[in-house]
Amino acid sequence: MLKKFLIIFLCFTFVLVLAKTTENSQKTTFQAPALSNSQSWTMVVVPDIQTYIKQIENHGILDMMFAWMVRQKKVMNIRQVLFTGDLVYYNDMGGTIEKDGILGKKNDLISKEQYKAVSRLMERLDGHLPYVLCTGNHDYGITCAQNRNTWFNEFFPTDRNPCTREQLFACDHNAFGINTLENSAYEFQEPPPNNRKFLVITLQFAPTDANLKWARSVADDPRFANHFGILLTHSYMRANGERIQSEDFILNQKGGNAGEQIFQKLVYPSKNIRMVVCGHVCRPDNWEASVGFSTAKNSSGKTVAQMVFNTQAIGGGYSGNGGDGWLRLLEFMPDKKTIKATTFSPFFASSPSTRYLAWKRDARNQFTFELE
Repeated sequence: MLKKFLIIFLCFTFVLVLAKTTENSQKTTFQAPALSNSQSWTMVVVPDIQTYIKQIENHGILDMMFAWMVRQKKVMNIRQVLFTGDLVYYNDMGGTIEKDGILGKKNDLISKEQYKAVSRLMERLDGHLPYVLCTGNHDYGITCAQNRNTWFNEFFPTDRNPCTREQLFACDHNAFGINTLENSAYEFQEPPPNNRKFLVITLQFAPTDANLKWARSVADDPRFANHFGILLTHSYMRANGERIQSEDFILNQKGGNAGEQIFQKLVYPSKNIRMVVCGHVCRPDNWEASVGFSTAKNSSGKTVAQMVFNTQAIGGGYSGNGGDGWLRLLEFMPDKKTIKATTFSPFFASSPSTRYLAWKRDARNQFTFELE
């Protein structure tokens, strides 16, 4: 009996030592993000941030993510930041926590207060980095896309960020006939020696046929024929790579297009749209349902990369910490065809005790693809 106990004890001790050794090895071998080629540049994709915003204690994590981007601007040669939508959890939910018990601990800020919080945190990027926003279903209506009413335009006017303003060249009318960033287009140029030009078109959640027609006219403009086109829209694809066929939101029922229609009416016929970036879909603490990548061919036979990145429920679900600080880093290589995707968390990287968790290294989160 004593011998059996001794064997179990020794095995248990060995496992503990091995785990500790592995953990220490991971901690000591941590490498901060860096370009793999000195002539590369980085585009950062920020997932849906609504879960960071709705709980006050999560604001610090989002602020840390923004501060990291600003600090790494030169090191990573960051030239563009894309936000996948759902900036807030509720656009216009009224009532109070005390009186109505609507929100409770899961949603500390109501209505316009959430936009105020987003706006305040985004000030860290203003004047330092250009960023392109798209609106998600939670950014409209009362709780979720009941109508096109939104506080977005009050807090994110066209002239807000001077870095973005330099790239912005066109806006489409929103549902109320006003030119806003809800549907907008941007042009920027990658650094020397390549100097390749990029076109970014962003579309509101459930874009209408009129929105898609406008976007198509931008993409088809001869001035952008040789640009690398990127479409940013909130809802487009599921994590398994399948484009969303239909959705039940009121805005979709009133003529808003889902992912497959966006592809057929805009992406497929446009010769220069080479990448689509979206968010929207996720499941609590489930990476396989929250991030995905696939490719498709457009009408010219060119490959279009399609990427969904939405980690808002990683780190405790929809009432967790907002997403564990994850960012998608896209390194555009100087050969003009290779793009390296990595997934990094400044939140975990901020402490020696957690920085071994700062990289997500599986094939879903670290991969390379080519677009000729």
